Amino acid sequence: QVQLVESGGGLVQAGGSLRLSCAASGSIFSINAMGWYRQAPGKQRELVATINGGRTNYADSVKGRFTISRDNAKNTVYLQMNSLKPEDTAVYYCNCNARTSVWRVADYWGQGTQVTVSS
Repeated sequence: QVQLVESGGGLVQAGGSLRLSCAASGSIFSINAMGWYRQAPGKQRELVATINGGRTNYADSVKGRFTISRDNAKNTVYLQMNSLKPEDTAVYYCNCNARTSVWRVADYWGQGTQVTVSS
């Protein structure tokens, strides 16, 4: 199994910054993509950003403001969030696509961390 532990959420004023971290641990053979998703009250969970090797992908709503990065040696993914807006308020979830055996590749999720942006 793979465990994901997120940190870095909190309350910030509009225009401010936060940095989220997510560390993966457990029986990991290798990690493919890692990413961040978010879910606002009453809305579906949506992709924020993913990173796979050197390739990154961002939701249009966060391009130019958020940056995803990864430390492969630490199995950790980061999300630097700048110029935050009230509409960025959501629970942010870390996702990891990992191989845990020769036969098993699966997606794993963190418990979520709250990000609240006040206007």
